[in-house]
Amino acid sequence: MHIGILIFPAVTQLDATGPAQVLARTPGATMHMIWKTRDPVKTDAGFSIVPTTTFADCPQLDVICIPGGAGQIDLMTDAETLAFVAAQGAKARYVTSVCTGSLVLGAAGLLKGYKSACHWASRDLLAAFGAIPVAERVVHDRNRFSGGGVTAGIDFGLTLLAELAGEEVAKSVQLGLEYDPQPPFQSGSPEKAGPDRTARVRAQMEKMIARRQEANARAAARVA
Repeated sequence: MHIGILIFPAVTQLDATGPAQVLARTPGATMHMIWKTRDPVKTDAGFSIVPTTTFADCPQLDVICIPGGAGQIDLMTDAETLAFVAAQGAKARYVTSVCTGSLVLGAAGLLKGYKSACHWASRDLLAAFGAIPVAERVVHDRNRFSGGGVTAGIDFGLTLLAELAGEEVAKSVQLGLEYDPQPPFQSGSPEKAGPDRTARVRAQMEKMIARRQEANARAAARVA
């Protein structure tokens, strides 16, 4: 089984490394961290991830996963990346995403008519690709699996692992990772954070969201 996670400049590293930490434990699976070259890719956290394979060398994937992050915006108009995602997604057993990576799947024409999660601040943009936005931490629609924002990638990984290898394997991996979240604050979603804090955080993201909206509109016009 070949599991591939796309990485790209300014990827949110936990979107990629959270699922990778889980899915790398799939029995019989080979994990691929994929980009155009094997040069180190700088994440939004300031450190780099070294790809293990390139678009040209990547085998046909059983699972393709697209993470999000600020760098996702540039992917929406990156013909080479969208062609790779579309070609792999057309034949993969499972087409998946975390955070705003779902918008890349949409831009590649892979989400029309499918329910999908996304980061709460950009979830509404999915509709431009004919997808059905769902405000859930993990969304499963046929062979599409998607996680919400950033930390939801771990929940997504365990959900997908249960599909790939069975619930007992997923539960054992969860125990091995000691994934037993007990957040110090109840502020991890707009519903829990409340309207005032949500508005302040959205305002901090305003410039990035505006860029994402513009790129999303251009990508949706091409897919239509």
